[in-house]
Amino acid sequence: MLFTHPWLGTAARLLLAGVLGYAGLVKARDLTESGRTVALYRLVPDGAAQLIGGALPFIELALAALLIAGLATRAVAAATAVLMVTYIAAIASVWARGLSIDCGCFGGAGTVTSGAQRGYAVDIARDLVFLGAAALLIRNPRTRYALDRWVLDAKEG
Repeated sequence: MLFTHPWLGTAARLLLAGVLGYAGLVKARDLTESGRTVALYRLVPDGAAQLIGGALPFIELALAALLIAGLATRAVAAATAVLMVTYIAAIASVWARGLSIDCGCFGGAGTVTSGAQRGYAVDIARDLVFLGAAALLIRNPRTRYALDRWVLDAKEG
């Protein structure tokens, strides 16, 4: 069956690792700006936004490292799915409230832009693809070139 093929899972794992790794690296370069980006969503108080903005890049980088290694794949995919659902909900909230900001997903500082509302559907669609990749890994976490395989095979042997 196509959706259980280890190579498809490997591609999903590496796609998510690349996306989270890139997003985390870009945001980690300026943690203050990352906090300001979270604040632009107007979902949490400014102090909490700074905390979230400061922690988020390192969460994304940790998830990316675990996905690259293929370690605890199901749990990491579940955490990634929660992150994607959170991102989708935040973008949908901004869109529904008529705010015009860049999502700040890959840096860009979440700046206010005049055409941002047109991009929300694309941002949500992109994150739905990533959510689908995470769901695939939750269902079928065994992939090629993953430490999970080595750890699980050692436990069984």
